[in-house]
Amino acid sequence: MCGGEITTEATAAAPHVVLLSSPGMGHVPPVAELARRLHDALGFTATVLTYASSDSAAQRAFLSSLPPAISAATLPPVHLGDGDLPAGAAAIETLLSVEAERSVPAITAFLSDLKSTTNLVAFVADLFGAATLRAARDAGGVPGFLFFPSNLLMLSLMLHLPRLDADLGAGEFRDLPEPVRLPGCVPVPGADILQPLQDRASDAYRWMVRHGERYRDAPAGILVNTFDAAEPAAAAALRSPEPWRPPVYPIGPVIRHHHPAAAAAADDATGCLGWLNAQPEGSVLFVSFGSGGALSLAQTRELARGLELAGHRFLWVVRAPTNAAAAAADGDNPGESYYDGCRSKAGDPVGFLPAGFMERTKGLGHVVPSWAPQTRVLAHRAVAAMLTHCGWNSVLEAVAAGVPMVAWPLYAEQRQNAVMLCEETMVALRPRVAGGGGEGGLVLAEDVAEVVKEVMEGEKGEAARAKVRELKEAARKGLEPGGASYETLAKVVSEWKGAGQATE
Repeated sequence: MCGGEITTEATAAAPHVVLLSSPGMGHVPPVAELARRLHDALGFTATVLTYASSDSAAQRAFLSSLPPAISAATLPPVHLGDGDLPAGAAAIETLLSVEAERSVPAITAFLSDLKSTTNLVAFVADLFGAATLRAARDAGGVPGFLFFPSNLLMLSLMLHLPRLDADLGAGEFRDLPEPVRLPGCVPVPGADILQPLQDRASDAYRWMVRHGERYRDAPAGILVNTFDAAEPAAAAALRSPEPWRPPVYPIGPVIRHHHPAAAAAADDATGCLGWLNAQPEGSVLFVSFGSGGALSLAQTRELARGLELAGHRFLWVVRAPTNAAAAAADGDNPGESYYDGCRSKAGDPVGFLPAGFMERTKGLGHVVPSWAPQTRVLAHRAVAAMLTHCGWNSVLEAVAAGVPMVAWPLYAEQRQNAVMLCEETMVALRPRVAGGGGEGGLVLAEDVAEVVKEVMEGEKGEAARAKVRELKEAARKGLEPGGASYETLAKVVSEWKGAGQATE
């Protein structure tokens, strides 16, 4: 393992927590920011524990920006290429789950060693790490919590999944005649349910059901990266104690914040902030599909033509299309770049845009290859809306900035997030999809232009803008002393400290 150790007398006396992040740059930031909050607001020291498979220069740079009281460590690699995995390319969910299972001995040893040098009071694993909670038990009864970085809709689905699976019989979610209805949650059409649940014969499906079973057995509780005002009915339903599930604690939003000393040079390198400075207030659509999302070649070109047709200013973070090296058509996995979301597989992604696009939109838009400082962009006065893949990190960052959204889901839980954002929280609009939204359907250029115009200048866009500003204020107040999220986390932390004192 690598990473700094906390050995001074002052830090050894402070309560210490270990937080395990699943692989992928979508998972590491919320776990690290939770560690930062525990340190800044509540005096904890912490270790952010990651897997060898997710090691990258971008991840190391991000973790090195954390305060000195938060160290980072990497688990030793585990073998993922044997006959226990399904033939062919294993699904992301399968790889994440198997890596967690096989890392339990190393995590147990790490926690046991850390107990001798720190006041270790808790172990927190994120959504694919439920199996690792037994490492906390085996390391001398360290309290084990789950940190669920998505929303209450997704958590409720996982908690009810074993029962839903039994009720499906031989059917599939996508064939259900009625939406899936979970306590306090927006009804979700079966076709919009979590992507790995769309094929019950897949190994990924079986892993998700297993995770749902383990969530129900999480010994100490589940911390959730959401806040009451975003999902009031679901929050009320999950706050009500049930004998079959652990306590649920909404503590969000836990999001990346701009830290000038660590990020200034990287921010300047993209050129996008300088470009935004020259744009009128509230005039720019920010287009980004997250660290692991990419479109097909055909869809990339339709989006480009739609942005050009809409005639509004845009800042677009462009990634190489899925299977770009083979000039793929539709139907490729939009999350295939998940593990190396910060690296482009096929050179300069701008080269896949329509011929002449860059010249024709020179005075209208700005294209950034692969990455932009998203939190700073969203907070900029020039940004009016965001076209997003509906990954929960990006959703919370947009809400915290008071920016309405165009929902363009790609994979994982993003389609059900889009349903919630458009039909329950009412902070997003959704474009039409050719063919009624079936698998592989394109959003055509004309429909891109229509939804962009609506979110930027229409009545629905203004209504979404007003609603998201309400949520921004609710999120801010919830994180202040006396606010719901602040006090919920403080309650949990008080229990951690009490457990630590009891074992001294």
